[in-house]
Amino acid sequence: MKTATRVGVFGLLGSGNLGNDGSLEAVLGYLRAEHPEAVVDALCGGPEVVTARFGIPATRLHWNRAEYRTASRAGAIAAKGLGKLVDAFRTAAWVRRHDVVIVPGMGVLEATLPLRPWGFPYALFLLCASGRLFGTRVALVSVGAAEIGNRPTRALVRWSARLAAYRSYRDAPSRDAMRAMGVDTTRDEVYPDLAFSLPTPPAGTPSGPPGRVCVGVMDFHGGNDDRARAEEIHRRYLEGTIRFVRALVEEGRPVRLLTGDRCDAPVVAAILDAVDSPLVTAAEATSLADLMNEITAADTVVAIRYHNLICALKTGTPTLAVTYAAKSDALMAGMGLAAYCHPAREIDADRLLDQFRALEKRSAELRQTLTERNQAAARQLEHQFTALTAALFPATGHAHTLREAP
Repeated sequence: MKTATRVGVFGLLGSGNLGNDGSLEAVLGYLRAEHPEAVVDALCGGPEVVTARFGIPATRLHWNRAEYRTASRAGAIAAKGLGKLVDAFRTAAWVRRHDVVIVPGMGVLEATLPLRPWGFPYALFLLCASGRLFGTRVALVSVGAAEIGNRPTRALVRWSARLAAYRSYRDAPSRDAMRAMGVDTTRDEVYPDLAFSLPTPPAGTPSGPPGRVCVGVMDFHGGNDDRARAEEIHRRYLEGTIRFVRALVEEGRPVRLLTGDRCDAPVVAAILDAVDSPLVTAAEATSLADLMNEITAADTVVAIRYHNLICALKTGTPTLAVTYAAKSDALMAGMGLAAYCHPAREIDADRLLDQFRALEKRSAELRQTLTERNQAAARQLEHQFTALTAALFPATGHAHTLREAP
């Protein structure tokens, strides 16, 4: 009798980031369709959320529950240090129980947002090193990457990538970044983000002129190299976004605020307080499907978070990107909207409005372009999943149900 393949999924899943959870949803959909015999569980940031939403057993990623809180007292610092040692053994024991571990999408090889080397980069290194030690195939699937300046973070990310059994990237700049950091990418492929494989809701009822505008917002403070001026960047971003939303309201446009992570809530509150108009409302999305449902009722989207952009583009909605990293520029270029990018670090409300109006003038044309690009993305992801099966499941048969790990 054939033993079921034991598959683990790994990452900051169930932690409040809708994009990360959308990537997990996409991989679970692939496993259920192509490898229903697989026994699946997770090592992740929010195990209770993952189990409740996706129905698979899950284990907490870090032994220390205060891992992502700033430690100032001696006891907290000691607990973090002990946690790093304990996590090495916990991760190794978890990896050893699996035949395959999948890291589903996410920007796991980048530091475009503030990141400490001994946080997630260390956890990813433990995973990939354990996989190599115990012969468990670790796959980094359609992940994001960017060149990293901080030397400890760069080293951990580089070694994680080298130790993985399979790598693919969600855009060409990600592959280029890993090559620049010393990883042999000769056999690595580029495919669209995994979220492009999720179901798209039917188009909503047209809202009519003046139509709704969805504005995605973010608790944005710059990236890893911007720590010295993080508050200045945040202030400029928030003030520019408030001016933009206020200008739309003055034209009678309904504005729906979208988020992609629970940490974005203070930004929503600040905009609602500053604009103070019944035309401005906030969505309470808990998944990428919720975001796409909101977006289908809109004429146009202006967004900053990467997976909010994906949701908008996937629904075929004309989109203006407020970009903070090369991944967003690459995404927009790949979908035919390269002209509609605006820098998040230097947001200018007047120029943003000009770009927005130019975008709306080409709405019908761009919707057709997005339809064609989405069809191409779907075909590419079919190839991705075929390649993943060949790399990770070379000898498996197909049963009829996705079972839970004990």
